[in-house]
Amino acid sequence: MNELRPRIGIVLTGGGARAAYQVGVLRAIADLVPKNVSNPFPIICGTSAGAINAVALAADAANYRRAVLRLQAVWKNFSPEQVYRTDLPGVMKNSLRWMLAAVTGGRGRDPTSLLDNSPLRRLLAERIAFPGIQQAIDAQHLYALAITCSGYTSGQSVCFFQGAADVNPWRRVRRVGVPASIGLDHLLASSALPFIFPAVHINREYFGDGSMRQIAPVSPALHLGAERVLVVAVGRQLQASAPAEKQRNPSEGYPTLAQIAGHAMNSIFLDSMEVDLERLKRINRTLSLLPEEALQNKRTSLRHVDFMVISPSEELEHIAMRHIDELPRTVRGLFGSVGATQRGGSTLLSYLLFGRRFCRELIALGYKDAMAKRENLRGFLGYDPQWYCELRTTAHTAA
Repeated sequence: MNELRPRIGIVLTGGGARAAYQVGVLRAIADLVPKNVSNPFPIICGTSAGAINAVALAADAANYRRAVLRLQAVWKNFSPEQVYRTDLPGVMKNSLRWMLAAVTGGRGRDPTSLLDNSPLRRLLAERIAFPGIQQAIDAQHLYALAITCSGYTSGQSVCFFQGAADVNPWRRVRRVGVPASIGLDHLLASSALPFIFPAVHINREYFGDGSMRQIAPVSPALHLGAERVLVVAVGRQLQASAPAEKQRNPSEGYPTLAQIAGHAMNSIFLDSMEVDLERLKRINRTLSLLPEEALQNKRTSLRHVDFMVISPSEELEHIAMRHIDELPRTVRGLFGSVGATQRGGSTLLSYLLFGRRFCRELIALGYKDAMAKRENLRGFLGYDPQWYCELRTTAHTAA
């Protein structure tokens, strides 16, 4: 690992099928950095579906380009059958148990989830060589990997991390960093969409999707020592041009279950990241106004952190509507019953549409959006230090 380059962390957010967008960004980076680079991100953090992408990068950190190409091959050929059971018995069994529990108040056999994601467990076990994570750390291709989960009993946001010997655990209000040997259960727990996929038992409690209660999504990268942070989001974070959410016309009637679920999904996956990035901008702006002697004071725990965000230039739910036919008939019927296949339910659909054409379009969009920032991105990653130094000076002057 090149000690002269800044320690850069990458944060891959959650978002179900939307995480295909991240693969396009990662592929663009592979085309922008020198071909012989092992891994441009010493610190890799992932949550939910972003955790799957994070672990795939970490397990093959010795060769970044190879890791991205392997990841891309999976996402470009995804089908719903590889993520959850789509056969009629599989769909009916889980959904009927879920509805029965709702009617009986949870009496009897506890439901696991609306969908059975055992196919995803098999796929991840086949495709990811988890021992490669520690091998990459030992070879100094990777400094630390962090996967965030939500504890259903403790109510804590738990960041399981695997890293170099000098990485220390941390504890803050409702969030902790715990050393662990990252494995399949951590990955499935982090990506267990609430109600949709089953929780996973780790240590002493059940864990679900890491985006729940993750009030500071960037913080794991900072605790692990990142000096710069690249955030690859799946919503239009901090984009001034992004239209505000349209208010529903009263004549449209009561929102469908899918609209309510989509709203909840956006709250879980998008809102906390936006708030955290705004907080980081505010801290950087405040620190830029302080005199140098104040910044050198050891009692000042705050530090300037450069960050860059790459997020979709188009609304992903609109893209999802073009690919509804990729859902198997059984699942389309299930989602259609709650309004997910209608225009207002497209947000929920965009999180669950693991279809080949949908994922490929998101990959292409991610690649395009990253390439549109190619000059900034190369400088940010430290492959054009003089240019980046000038950019940062200009940014501080503007602040």
